[in-house]
Amino acid sequence: MAAGAPPTAKHYLDEPTNAVLSGLRGVTLTNPSLLFDETNKIIYRHPSSIASPENVSVVCGGGSGHEPGFSAFVGQGALTACVAGTVFASPSAQQVRACLSQRLPAETQGIVVIVTNYTGDVLNFGMGIEKARAMGKKVEMVVVADDVGVGRARGGKVGRRGLSGTALVVKICGALAEAGASVEDCAKVGRLVVDNLVSVGASLSRVHVPGRSVQEAKEEEERLGPGLVEIGMGIHNEPGCEKVKTDLPGLVKIMLTQLLDQNDKDRAYVKIERGDDTVLLVNNFGGTSNLELSAVVTEIVNQLGNSYGLKPRRVISGTFFGSLNGPGFIISVLKLTETGLGSSKSILELLDAPAEATGWSASIKSETWEKEYREVKALVEEDEEDTRATSLQVDPDLLRSALKSGLERLIASEAEVTRYDTIVGDGDCGIGLKRGAEGILKMLESDRVTQDPLTSLSKIASVVEATMDGTSGALYAIFLNSLASNVRKLDSSNPTELTPKMWAQALDGSLKALGKYTPAQPGDRTLMDALVPFVDTLGSTGNTRKAAEAAKTGAEATKGMKASLGRSVYVGGEGHTEVPDPGAYGLSQFLSGLAEAL
Repeated sequence: MAAGAPPTAKHYLDEPTNAVLSGLRGVTLTNPSLLFDETNKIIYRHPSSIASPENVSVVCGGGSGHEPGFSAFVGQGALTACVAGTVFASPSAQQVRACLSQRLPAETQGIVVIVTNYTGDVLNFGMGIEKARAMGKKVEMVVVADDVGVGRARGGKVGRRGLSGTALVVKICGALAEAGASVEDCAKVGRLVVDNLVSVGASLSRVHVPGRSVQEAKEEEERLGPGLVEIGMGIHNEPGCEKVKTDLPGLVKIMLTQLLDQNDKDRAYVKIERGDDTVLLVNNFGGTSNLELSAVVTEIVNQLGNSYGLKPRRVISGTFFGSLNGPGFIISVLKLTETGLGSSKSILELLDAPAEATGWSASIKSETWEKEYREVKALVEEDEEDTRATSLQVDPDLLRSALKSGLERLIASEAEVTRYDTIVGDGDCGIGLKRGAEGILKMLESDRVTQDPLTSLSKIASVVEATMDGTSGALYAIFLNSLASNVRKLDSSNPTELTPKMWAQALDGSLKALGKYTPAQPGDRTLMDALVPFVDTLGSTGNTRKAAEAAKTGAEATKGMKASLGRSVYVGGEGHTEVPDPGAYGLSQFLSGLAEAL
């Protein structure tokens, strides 16, 4: 792995030939019905796994780097074989010939070869196909050209490039061949799909090919520029048609306009109108997180419905036709049309048909898609019963101002807490504390603070439960709920002012309750290093400012302290010697702000 390289240039395998061969071999390890011809880089089905060898054989291929396309699409109900080239380079005509003549069932009635519209692929597969035909084999070629990023004027005689819509063509042709259709019908339906298919990609960066220089990766990062996204990116690192600075909704809007705007004569390849039945495929280039890809799907579906009156009959999302580690995605829209082949052979049925191929991750059955689901009313949570009032009293204005001071101090320290947590943890502590603090401030602005402290404590605990997640959120929620319970225990029949000593008594009981759920103690480098000194000092002195100072000292003492609990335990390095515990520091900031207002 290259040291000091940009993230996109870091690889586990820096030698591309070894990466390709090892990657192809791995496909056979995840599907035992497959074999690997290493000499010709062919993945093909084991003869004994083919129940009807007379069925049409479906073959696809192209350069490596597009995994799982298309080696992982080999399997029952999809491809019979796949021919792979080196990274982003077409396989040779010799490899194709070897596949068509040696790696398919001898009994097959014919072969459908699916190729993406790139010059090298079309030429090399074409030569292999012509040799196979010369040997007496019946072979049909389906060329996939679904990209709209390159318009008619720019595409010229070459035409549109092949993008992730190829996955849909492969799946449909594979299912049709599995059903026993003729080679002519398989090819006809494949071309029908291509004619009704549009795709466009976008990426935050071009990819880095294993084995190429780190400098090249740095230059690529600089070429695009900070904050820009490139629309119209190809799957072989080809530049897009434009660079824009926009958010996700703006990006999706531009991409859907290129796909669906009938007024754009340069790109209106398929007439898709409001109410048409469609299939949506959202394909990951390879480097987009699943979380973000799911959010992308949501945005696309919303805009398709709101702006174009389209509700896709199928929504398929995942990595089907990648571009190494590219941080981008491709939108493919397929307009559904009749195949003319009768029952059980519609486009949707062929898409939904089972496939024993690891690369086809769409697992939802037709029955699930077509079932009518009655609307479920949104769950409306009933308000909990108002907290039973106590006779305890505090100055409501003073409580509000003290809380406000502490919370604002905590919010102001978020950047520092986040910086500390980035060094010794996962970087989310500051954001979590800020989110909780903002939630409580919002509650204080909208709800009247009464003189009964239990009412405010109960509301604060509810806000923390709703706004703070993770370990710290759970700890604070337990502590605050226990604090409310312990404050209630101090209630008496007569109006009683809640003194600092009484607060300390309730806080001490809450610490004991917290001990039931966490073994953390001072010295473990956690928020307890600030909380325990605060409670102890408040109990011994009754002075809030001295207690806050003790919390601050406790937090500062965590600098250099080795963590015994929490995520910091797993973080290597010497970061703990440089910064205090983020949770303890954040709590000390809140307590300092609280004390200043009292």
